[in-house]
Amino acid sequence: MSLREIAAATGLNRRTVAKYLTGEVAMVPPKRAPSSRPRLRVIDQVAPLIDAMLRAEILLKGAVIHERLAVDYGFTGNYQRVKIYLQEARPRIAAELGISPHELAGLHRRFEVVPGAQAQVDWGDEGKVLAHVGIGKVYSFHMTLSYSRDPFCCFTTSQDLVTFFDCHRRAFEHFGGVPMSIVYDRTKTVVRRHVAPGKAVPLHPEAVAFAGHYDFDVDVLAAYRPTGKGRVERQVAIIRDHVLAGRAFSSIEEMDAAFAAWVPLRRAKVHGTHGEVIGVRAIRDHTALRPLPAAPYVVSQRHLRYVGKDCLVAFDANLYSVPASKVQPRQLIEVRATKAQISLHATTPDHRGETLLATHARAVGRGCRVVDERHWDGLPTGAGRRVTTGYDDLPTPRRSGGGDGREPGAGSLQALLNRAAAAQVEVSRRPLSVYDELTGTRPFTTDNPTKEAR
Repeated sequence: MSLREIAAATGLNRRTVAKYLTGEVAMVPPKRAPSSRPRLRVIDQVAPLIDAMLRAEILLKGAVIHERLAVDYGFTGNYQRVKIYLQEARPRIAAELGISPHELAGLHRRFEVVPGAQAQVDWGDEGKVLAHVGIGKVYSFHMTLSYSRDPFCCFTTSQDLVTFFDCHRRAFEHFGGVPMSIVYDRTKTVVRRHVAPGKAVPLHPEAVAFAGHYDFDVDVLAAYRPTGKGRVERQVAIIRDHVLAGRAFSSIEEMDAAFAAWVPLRRAKVHGTHGEVIGVRAIRDHTALRPLPAAPYVVSQRHLRYVGKDCLVAFDANLYSVPASKVQPRQLIEVRATKAQISLHATTPDHRGETLLATHARAVGRGCRVVDERHWDGLPTGAGRRVTTGYDDLPTPRRSGGGDGREPGAGSLQALLNRAAAAQVEVSRRPLSVYDELTGTRPFTTDNPTKEAR
């Protein structure tokens, strides 16, 4: 090739090409001499903060990290600096946490199950759809059979333990049986506490008891793996679009009825993944489910509370009474709460081996006081308090001797205690001139010389 062709291919000047071809200079470009001081980057000042954020949430977006650094720590660097640092920091932190590179890339293994083998559970937050009737927030409970994608949904105003497993019972009745396993995320109603990735997850005692009663296995997803229950998460969006969007409701019951009316439409559709009619596939799913037990399992929340001096126990922003004859102020008792009932138990059994103190219907709302008046039997009622405006009702003191039955000075004492009697005490009257003489001043003159003062 000629010098002109080489220069055109490399974008260099012909003289530069000729200089390198003649061997006047080395073919390797010169390197910059290393500096004695390391170059400081702006991102190095906040690198420990970014690492801490990644340890808390390895998939946290770079835009979110940059925003928090700017707002909370006054970071002035641009987003590109953070993005470049994350390319190095995210794999390093993931290796510390034991997370594989495939999980960071968003890749996951697809799975299929046999009929009746699995269901997935999730919550949805529907916001203030019933705020106009005084209900602040509404939640949707979802359970989906993994084989057929047959859905169940109900709406609640709470996500507590009792409501959570009550929704399970309703779902089992809807499907006509119990799946062999149910997949959950790390919700506090299933998991007793969070642990590091790779370690065994401790389950909530009531979740273990409920699963044992209905004979299914609890399957808790690993940390940072939201795709493990994508079938039920997709259902949350579908129900929100097809059941709730563009409609107004006045009660939870109306929302449940709207879902029940939509279920036949959903079951008549061909699913895009398995390619079958959902209702036809659901028949095989329902047939393979385990039968329901003869008696339902009643889930109860258990909490320790103190007894107040008014024999009332506070729970869930409401007050419930206990018998005054069985408790002491500041005594620690156990509250067992179901969806419809509150039972109060002593922490130690009595001489008959019983711990139950009282039972009440669970209050609806907040700020209620549920009291059984019999629990206050034996406490002072204040019925003996009296007041008087006279001396007539007071007992007359007696002296040892005879006489009129009054002690000496009783008349003066009666005058002091009885206003009506004090008004009858005789008062001396004298002219005003008497006071002038006593003070040595000029006699007081007036148009009425006979005026007197008391």
